[in-house]
Amino acid sequence: MVKYAVVFAGQGAQKPGMGKSLYEASPAARAVYDRAGEEIKSDRFEADAERLKQTEVTQPAVYTMDMASYAALREALGVDEGGFDEPSGVAGFSLGEYAAFTAAGSIGSLEEGLALVKARSLLMKAAGTAADGSQKGAMAAGMGDRDAVLALVEKSREDDVLEAVNFNSPQQTVVAGDATAVERFATLAAGDRSLGVKAIPLSVSGAFHSPLMRPAGDGLMEVLLNFSFSAPSLPVYLNSTGGLYEDYAEYAVGTSNSKLKALMVCQIQNPVFWQQTVELMVSNGIETIIEAGPGKTLSGLVKKIAPDITALHVEDAESLKETAARIKGG
Repeated sequence: MVKYAVVFAGQGAQKPGMGKSLYEASPAARAVYDRAGEEIKSDRFEADAERLKQTEVTQPAVYTMDMASYAALREALGVDEGGFDEPSGVAGFSLGEYAAFTAAGSIGSLEEGLALVKARSLLMKAAGTAADGSQKGAMAAGMGDRDAVLALVEKSREDDVLEAVNFNSPQQTVVAGDATAVERFATLAAGDRSLGVKAIPLSVSGAFHSPLMRPAGDGLMEVLLNFSFSAPSLPVYLNSTGGLYEDYAEYAVGTSNSKLKALMVCQIQNPVFWQQTVELMVSNGIETIIEAGPGKTLSGLVKKIAPDITALHVEDAESLKETAARIKGG
């Protein structure tokens, strides 16, 4: 059988009407949406783009879509009936890591995952909001050679917060920090083409995965006192290290519960090493990577990182059918 991994979409992949055809085509996906509740379904199927931009709406919406897509994939492959192997690994981009931990059994249920994601989204929104109600912090995608982007970050920071926070592919590094610093980064990139960097502002509500999210990390630490987690039953590739949970667990102290809580607090305020994650999957013999959730952002990045890998996705009835056929066909 094909050795495959499943990766879960993060915030930013959302779009109006996402998941509707999957809901209609897959009983397993429909069951996930029904368990998530009517408000969740309304936001998935009926909310406009403006509402879906709101972090507290986006994160529960995308998490549910991720889990529904994964349930539909398992159903189509017959995994629970023994018709096909479990994934050889899972990972998720930022928010998507919560779906990965749910798929691996560390987060015990969809309901528990939703409660956690909702709390996380509110903490991140608060951390990204200034005292006067305006947005605090910004993000931009730095397109170009990694070293050139990092050099421009150093040049642009001055006395503000500005860091590289998403190491997405060899030619895409996202930066985040104070809005003035992100604006300087974009201005310098546009003003000196010899730098070889193009800056694309991102439509987000805060400087995610940067030091400006530390208040969200502190708040999440308190929220996590109400949750309990177990060691994953599948190999999980981590945002904050780019490596496997089992490697992290070897040197981290405490129980699986405490280790996972520490990872979640770390992840919300530190970079995502996506390129390293995909490269490790490939070196571990993964032949196919399937993106579960809205859009094709992660599968697109996979092709840029590892052009020879098979990259598929599941977000609607058509992509579900195509992906299941490709996997079953070997």
